[in-house]
Amino acid sequence: MTRLLTVLILGACVLNLSASPQQPIFRGTSDAVRVFVTVTDHDGRLITSLEQKDFEVRDEGKPQPITLFDNTPQPVRLIEMLDVSGSMAGNLSLLRAASNQLFSRLGENDVVRVGTFGREVTISPAFTRDVGELRSALPTVIASDAPTPLWRGIDDAIGKFKDDGEGRSVILVLSDGKDSGPTGFGQPFISQAEIIDHARSQDVMVYGVGMRSRGNRPPGAFGPGGLQAALLADLPDPGLALVSEHTGGGYTEIRPTEDLGAAFARVVDELHGQYLLGFAPPKRDGKVHNVEVRILSQKGLKPRARKSYVAPKEKP
Repeated sequence: MTRLLTVLILGACVLNLSASPQQPIFRGTSDAVRVFVTVTDHDGRLITSLEQKDFEVRDEGKPQPITLFDNTPQPVRLIEMLDVSGSMAGNLSLLRAASNQLFSRLGENDVVRVGTFGREVTISPAFTRDVGELRSALPTVIASDAPTPLWRGIDDAIGKFKDDGEGRSVILVLSDGKDSGPTGFGQPFISQAEIIDHARSQDVMVYGVGMRSRGNRPPGAFGPGGLQAALLADLPDPGLALVSEHTGGGYTEIRPTEDLGAAFARVVDELHGQYLLGFAPPKRDGKVHNVEVRILSQKGLKPRARKSYVAPKEKP
């Protein structure tokens, strides 16, 4: 009877162990390199049903054990940065309508701030999910002669994440033109490379929406090089796509006749459908490390994640 009871107890323990899901081992938040990954198929559709075994993370080309995996929606702290330069003057109602679609897609734990860049860079004072408060922060007028301080606008937004709030730090940028550089006396020149460095150091993801605007076309006849200049002037700053790529965000380019609200909504859907992978940094050297995410299980799937991170520095 005693032997039978022992066998039954051991059998129950085995069943409990096999029924319990394997929990990832995590050495602590200070050790974590967090990588948020968006996965799409060849048609651009979001893939949200993968498991931990489907991923591989490489640090400087070497595979790393994944110690954290989560595919549930994570809270987001989002700053929406809207271009209010002169070439956007005819798109004000479009900006406001698209922003309302963005606000309507927020999760219960998501919070937002609204910013603009033109003659000045302004960002609403606090993160909130109060739709009325967010709508009141949207632009109501666009000056026809306003410049495009694109990089300064993004740089200022990155700086707003310094406080220890909960949720991922994400910037959604809409712009139709090239960065205009410093717009006032004493303002520093900010480069695209500096934006990537700043975003990396603050662990900020940047999404870009580039709008082609006819208002950017230069005047004059289409003489030698004139047509090419006109076509290039019609394009957003190519650096915005590169910043988005390096930080793990997406980039979309649309025309004024296309649905800007759908582009904004797509960003929120992606943020709610990302995978969180974590691994312990193999070296604590305080240096920039390249990171790469691969899909092992299925061909034709494309992972998108940040390209690098700054390793923690070993204390002496």
